[in-house]
Amino acid sequence: MTAIIFLIVLAILIFVHELGHFLAARACGIRVDAFALGFGPRLISWRRKETEYALNAIPFGGYVKIFGENPDEESLNGPHSHRSFVNKPRWQQALVLVAGVFFNFIFAALLYVIVFSVGVTATTSGFEKYADRFENPRIMVTYVSPGSPAETAGLKTGDVLTTSESIEYVQNMINQSEGKPISIAYTRDEMSQTSTVTPVTGIVADKYAIGISMDTVGTLRLPIGTAVIEGFAYTFGMMKLTVLGLWDFFGGIFKGAADFTSVTGPIGIAEIVGDAAGLGFTYLLMITALISINLGVINLIPFPALDGGRLLFVIIESFIRRRIPVTFANAVNMVGFSLLMILMVVVTYKDIVKLFW
Repeated sequence: MTAIIFLIVLAILIFVHELGHFLAARACGIRVDAFALGFGPRLISWRRKETEYALNAIPFGGYVKIFGENPDEESLNGPHSHRSFVNKPRWQQALVLVAGVFFNFIFAALLYVIVFSVGVTATTSGFEKYADRFENPRIMVTYVSPGSPAETAGLKTGDVLTTSESIEYVQNMINQSEGKPISIAYTRDEMSQTSTVTPVTGIVADKYAIGISMDTVGTLRLPIGTAVIEGFAYTFGMMKLTVLGLWDFFGGIFKGAADFTSVTGPIGIAEIVGDAAGLGFTYLLMITALISINLGVINLIPFPALDGGRLLFVIIESFIRRRIPVTFANAVNMVGFSLLMILMVVVTYKDIVKLFW
C-alpha cells in the first residue's frame, strides 16, 4: 500500500510539473512532441493532434518533449523552426523553463489551503494569532533527545501527555523530582500508556530534565479566505526553509562537512509518504505539498539537465547576445542527466541498505 500511495503521489507531482512546461510552451506557440509519465518502455500511448501522450514502465520521473529544447538541424532551420523552443525570444524560453517549478509551488499552496480549510493538527506556538480557533488542545511530545532518559523509558515524538495541566506543570514536576523516578502518562495510537522516567541534570542548565520538547497542539480549522492567505504564506515559508537547507548542505560539501545522511532517495521518500498516509489524509496532503516544494526548489538549481541549468544558459545567452553552441549545450545537459541518474542510483542503494541495517 505504501508503494502504491507513493507512486500515486509521485505521478501527480510529475504531472503537475510537466503540465506547467506543457501549457507554457503551448501558450508561447511552441510545438510539444510528447508528454510522458515515467521512463523506459511504453505501457500506454496515444496521439492527439501533434502531441504523443504516454505512460512508461519506470515510474520515477517524466518529461515533456518540447521541439527545439535540445536543438538539432530540424528545430534550428527546418520547416517548423518558427515553432521551435530555441528560436523563440529568450523571455519565452525562460517562461517555459520556470513554469514547471511555478506549478509545483502553486500546487503545494493549494494543498495547504485544503489542509487549513478541513482542519489540521498544529502547534499553537506556530499560529498564536489563531489560538482561539484551536479545537481539542493537548500537550504533545514534539522531540525526544537520543540517549535521554525519555528515550530509554520509551517515550516517542507524537505522544500526548494525559495527566498534565500545562507545559509549565510538567516542567515543574520533572524539576521538583530532584532525580527521583516519576510516572508519565500518555496516549499513543489512541492507547493509554505509562512510563517511569528518572530525570537527570545536564540536559537543561540548572534543572532536572528527561530530554523531551513539548508543545500545545490542537486541530486548526480556518475559514476559506483565511486558509488561502495562510496556505500561500505557509508555502512561502517552506520554500524559504528548503532553500536555506540546500544552501547549508551545498556549503557543507565545499567545507567537507555535508551531512549525506539527510539525503533521501525514492525509497526513503516512499517510507515518509507511507508514514504520513498512516497518520491521516491531511498529513498525506501536507507531505505531498512539501515534496512538491522540494521538487520545485531542486529543479531551480543551476545544474545541467535541470530547469535551473537550462535557465542559466538562457540568461548567459541574454548577456552575450548570441546562442551558446548547440553541440556544447546538448553535451553538457547529457552529462548532467547522466550524473543525476548515477546520484539517484547511489541514494537509492543507500536507502535500501538503511532498510536492512
